[in-house]
Amino acid sequence: MEIRQLKYFIEVVKHKNITKASESLHISQPALSKVIKSLEEEIGITLIHRSNKTHELTDAGQIVFDYAKKIIAQVDEMSTTLLDMTNLRRGSINIGIPPIIGSLFFPRVIASFHRSYPNIQINIKEYGAAKVAKSVEAGEFEIGVSVLPISNDALNIFPFVQEEMKLIVNEQHPLSSRKVVHMKELKEEEFIFYSEEFALYEIMRKKCIHAGFEPNIIFRSSQWDFIVEIVAANLGITMLPQSICNRTNNSQVSIIDLKPVTKWELAIITKKDRYLTEAGRRFIDFVLK
Repeated sequence: MEIRQLKYFIEVVKHKNITKASESLHISQPALSKVIKSLEEEIGITLIHRSNKTHELTDAGQIVFDYAKKIIAQVDEMSTTLLDMTNLRRGSINIGIPPIIGSLFFPRVIASFHRSYPNIQINIKEYGAAKVAKSVEAGEFEIGVSVLPISNDALNIFPFVQEEMKLIVNEQHPLSSRKVVHMKELKEEEFIFYSEEFALYEIMRKKCIHAGFEPNIIFRSSQWDFIVEIVAANLGITMLPQSICNRTNNSQVSIIDLKPVTKWELAIITKKDRYLTEAGRRFIDFVLK
């Protein structure tokens, strides 16, 4: 059974006449008669009682007619929905974002995207970068935002931000007047780090180890503003991305360049073998641009 057969059948029932229905459908009368006959043969029941003047439905024909209208309505609704989705008049995106990245970059991005595509619903969950990557691979999120590097062949990676890490110390710290500090000089310092579930924790720990020492971490937090406040209270030093430093207006801390330069790189990630919705593709393009 074909959709075309049902549409033609509905038209014949509506006009109660093969000739008028064929004129409405812009096909020949014999061709329309053949389609209706093939439908009856496929079902195995006579659907239309034919006479010289009119065509009336049989009881079976009435049942087929009622269902045909519902089927065509569903097909039309599906086509409209797909068209709306393709044109981004509707849709949704599930995104996983680490809290630090979400607060720094995405409020303005999402607000701007919403103005361009007001009918796209964006659902956001905040996880640490490592958990975001695992959740994208597991299919929980269509799109994730994570910190590079990521060693996962199952993921597509679209870098979009690269910043330098900066050293933050108390204004009374011996290094506070310096413009540049080498990582090796921090061997004896006490550190305030992000919690272990955040990518920044492992990135900076490895940088310290590469410089020849295991960092003495005395406090961990998931909130960058709280970390800065602890440094301002002269309880230790920390290292944070440039964008966070730009938002720090605490006069009790000094922000210093680090050598060797340590990059903080962000990327949008998707699962390679997962279907990406039109809304998801448009969001990625929006962020990258």
